[in-house]
Amino acid sequence: MTARNTPYGADPPAPAALRKSLGVVDGVAIAASSTAATTSIGIGLGVTAGVVGLHLPAIMLVAFLPVLGIAGAFSRLNRVEPNAGNGYVWVGRSLTPWLGFLVGWLAIVATVVFLAYTTAVTGSAILQLAGQAGLHEVAGLVLDPDSTAQTTAVGILVLAAVTLTAVTGVRTAARLQGWLLVFEYLVLLGFCGYGIVTGPHAFSLDWFNPLAIPSPSALAQGLLLSVFCYWGFEAAFTVNEEVHEPRDASRAGTTTLFTMLALFLLGSVAFQRVLSEEELAGHGAQGLAFFGERLASQPLAALPLVALMFSAVASLQAGVIPAARGMFAMSRDRTVGPVWSRVSPRYGTPAAGTLVIGALAGTVAVLALVIPELADMILAAVNAIGIVVALSYALIALAAAVRFRGLLREAWWQGVRAVILPALSAVVLLALGGYLAWSFLGAADHFEVSADNGWFMLLVPGIMIVSGFVAAAWAKWGRKSPYFRTGRGTDADDVRLLATEPAPSSSSTTS
Repeated sequence: MTARNTPYGADPPAPAALRKSLGVVDGVAIAASSTAATTSIGIGLGVTAGVVGLHLPAIMLVAFLPVLGIAGAFSRLNRVEPNAGNGYVWVGRSLTPWLGFLVGWLAIVATVVFLAYTTAVTGSAILQLAGQAGLHEVAGLVLDPDSTAQTTAVGILVLAAVTLTAVTGVRTAARLQGWLLVFEYLVLLGFCGYGIVTGPHAFSLDWFNPLAIPSPSALAQGLLLSVFCYWGFEAAFTVNEEVHEPRDASRAGTTTLFTMLALFLLGSVAFQRVLSEEELAGHGAQGLAFFGERLASQPLAALPLVALMFSAVASLQAGVIPAARGMFAMSRDRTVGPVWSRVSPRYGTPAAGTLVIGALAGTVAVLALVIPELADMILAAVNAIGIVVALSYALIALAAAVRFRGLLREAWWQGVRAVILPALSAVVLLALGGYLAWSFLGAADHFEVSADNGWFMLLVPGIMIVSGFVAAAWAKWGRKSPYFRTGRGTDADDVRLLATEPAPSSSSTTS
């Protein structure tokens, strides 16, 4: 780290470093948990079916294409500049620090909103399991898995527990997530495979036809909802300063993305073989439980619900981890406060920042109680996150296209992969986000806090974006961060290691 990184010309103290303790498998566990395939299948498919009908396989395939272009941008940028801040650093350097800060800010805010609604989903799964075990009432209170108040109260307890686990070490968290994923995927493969073979509804190739989706607005909203389902693969890149080699993060992210595609296609076909369109769209947070009950009797029917609970718990923890790492990178550049870059000497993690992320998510979960129905809260959160994630992905893809544009002259095929495909993916996502925002704007003539009110659906992502520019202005003129002069973040190579954990087992380091 050099003197140019401080406005006063003096070298600042050497920043604390994160321990290199992860391999490819650990990165996959973190990214897959963050993507939360079981939660996306159990809840997201029902929400998406309410928009596109019986065309879930088609929308999942079409949405995968721009996301694959985004993944290529992540991998190539990570190869030349691994940094816990990833998009925040890459966009700031290639485009402008203002947009770079916005990408970092939106990643944090979207994750906090995701954690807030996943907190309620976790509580709902626990209450559903309690009901299946015969516990329907506690101290005179009738347990209701559709109540945001009850599900949030239970979920916050789980959020506190997984936040403390994340504090003790990312390797510990990755191991826990790995075991949870093994159980989830075994249950998904078993039930979805059985559903495909025995489902009462005939298989149709029309399910794979995106042109049969009811309207352009349904296609746009369905694509953004599907992009949201894939969101989280980049969690592998937020721990790129804690993996043994940067390419391990790229391998983990790409492996996770293709795994998600396979699971989403399997789940969407299985759900449409077993459930009608009305059943798909009408069960919300209880969709996976209903799916299990249609295929098996108790106690086997409870297994998909247990898998959903494990997925929600793992994604809570996986959400806390990348958010804390993103703020850690931003804090090194003095764009946010110093609390975020404090590394625990005992655990080698940004412990204070991790606790703050957990507290913020719990606070937002409580504020979300203004929406009384869990299904409505999920829809509002998913739509808002979908818009800001599309914007962030597009900016990162454009950063890659700008940074590697010289390859178009030097190596044509490499230029196509590094410039053309990311740029096309960015254009698609920006167009989708803009079209959906325009649709929301014209879908209501008054404001109401409701998941079917277009102005409210547009207000939530609008607040996320505007707050990012406000925070950027404070970072530039209030904190006088050098990031806004150079557009460069603190390089991972400039950060000295505090310690190195013992080498992990071979299963965690092989690709």
